[in-house]
Amino acid sequence: GALLYAAYLLVGDRVPLVVCAAVALPIAVAGILLATARHDGLSLDRYLLAVVRHLRAPKRLVSASQEVPPPPTWIGARPGPAPAQLRLPVQGMAEDGLLDLGPDGVAAIAEVSTLSFALRTPEEQDALVTVFGRWLNSLSGPVQILVRAERVDLAETIATLEHNARHLPHPALSAAALQHAGFLADIAGRHDLLRRQVLLVVREPAAGKAREASAARALRRLDEAARLLSACGLTVRLLDTPATSALLAACFDPAAPPLPTVQMAAPDQVITRGERW
Repeated sequence: GALLYAAYLLVGDRVPLVVCAAVALPIAVAGILLATARHDGLSLDRYLLAVVRHLRAPKRLVSASQEVPPPPTWIGARPGPAPAQLRLPVQGMAEDGLLDLGPDGVAAIAEVSTLSFALRTPEEQDALVTVFGRWLNSLSGPVQILVRAERVDLAETIATLEHNARHLPHPALSAAALQHAGFLADIAGRHDLLRRQVLLVVREPAAGKAREASAARALRRLDEAARLLSACGLTVRLLDTPATSALLAACFDPAAPPLPTVQMAAPDQVITRGERW
């Protein structure tokens, strides 16, 4: 509005009012939309700024602890922009599964069991809501409740059923176990099986060398959540390092089949022949 008013003061005496209005109208509408419209919870000006940053940012990113060096000349790489460093919020992981978020502090991830709310009586539902509200009122820091769907692989379950069916004491039990294994195999072959996972993420700010104290506070908050939510029949289980690594890998590629837990190589570690990672 200030720019349009200044432009009118400069050229208003020499340009007809209709022409000024025709030029100013689309600019005014665009300014109003930028100021009032929202997209995915962001104001439109911030959203467009993010679009510009995304278009200008490099698209080929690799995991590296330092700047990515150019490829050597002897490999005959195609000319083009070199890959850039992939900067993730997680800068490290402790032995107990806690995530180092750098300037954002420390985060702990726990998996929470579920229960059927619709099958409870009104009195039981009121009790569950009261306990859950008591936990929400006790929060002293940032908390995220994440509900995600992940693929389920029944191959191990089917193999276990078929193996144990041979050792059952009665032929009828063996036949029932084999029939159930065939039923699971048929479902897994015809459908994409998913399961719902509820995660509780607790974050504590950390400044300077106070990361150990922040980690202790995060674990203490999870213990308090486990104690309060146990009154609802919910179980809160802290994810260890392998489970946290598998979770982060699954979040990067949700459509990929679940992979076995393996030891991951560091970004700057050389992998030689004969070593399995």
